[in-house]
Amino acid sequence: MKALLENVNAQIALFQANAAAQVEKNNKAAGTRARKAALELTKLLKEFRKVSVAEANKK
Repeated sequence: MKALLENVNAQIALFQANAAAQVEKNNKAAGTRARKAALELTKLLKEFRKVSVAEANKK
């Protein structure tokens, strides 16, 4: 679970950096990278939810 949370935080940082570059510098490639990071973040958050629910049901 800790590794999953670290991956989520890394993807959030990657998304923020690329989204800012797209907005501030009109960098189209950064926009593509930001969208890719957003998709990966979605997958990681779904996995986090599944793991979190499983942990909650154990107790």
